[in-house]
Amino acid sequence: MKRNEKHIECSGLSVGYDSRIVVDNVTMDLRTGEICCFIGQNGRGKTTLFRTMLGLIAPIGGTIRLNGRPLHRWSAIERARMVAYVPQAHQGVFPFSVRDVVLFGRTAHLGLFASPGSHDRKIAEQAIEMLGIGHLAERPFPEISGGERQMVLLARALAQEASMMILDEPSSNLDYGNQVLLLRKIRELAQYGIGIAMATHSPEHALQLEARVAAIVDGGLRVWENATDALNPEDMKRVYGIDINMASALDAGGKPLRFLYPISS
Repeated sequence: MKRNEKHIECSGLSVGYDSRIVVDNVTMDLRTGEICCFIGQNGRGKTTLFRTMLGLIAPIGGTIRLNGRPLHRWSAIERARMVAYVPQAHQGVFPFSVRDVVLFGRTAHLGLFASPGSHDRKIAEQAIEMLGIGHLAERPFPEISGGERQMVLLARALAQEASMMILDEPSSNLDYGNQVLLLRKIRELAQYGIGIAMATHSPEHALQLEARVAAIVDGGLRVWENATDALNPEDMKRVYGIDINMASALDAGGKPLRFLYPISS
């Protein structure tokens, strides 16, 4: 698949529960090898939109196509082989090892009663190595830190060998250092050729990831091709309801940096 080829296409999509529309008339595409950051206030429909794009919730209106084929014509297993999902911070209850949790990503490639084979274990080990969590492989998943758990969930999604990943606020409740590490790995995955849709509370993440931006505002979705165009004071006030400005600086290598800050009333 070519780097900029459309992968998931939404056209006139309306999402919500029962007959109540949460986000209306969504028209956009998600492409392999690129990152799109979804921003907006809490409770405005980012998770609902993601769950609809995954086929977990039926759309109220409009269409979703995966590789040009209507989403409802893909089985759950077929969808899982194409699109991986990393939910919001997951605590875990059962004391599975990190290696086993990553290996669960191979489920989409196994038969109903099949067990993982040597090939599946090899793919899981490669995912563990790529995410740099080999030192955690034998640790019980519930006992590792929040930042480490997010890396494990990314590794599980990578082991799924999907072309797309949908990440629902993967940096929630992470400290600054773990956020930086997580964003670096997300960029690596995109460079590896995976298309990534990521919900975030921090619009600055779009700048750091050099991502496209999709903002839920006024009950709809507005999309920008680059973060610098999106994160302007006028549009950010519409999205978040407060006055925000953008400042610029240079890093040690002379590369321009941009960041947002609230304007005092």
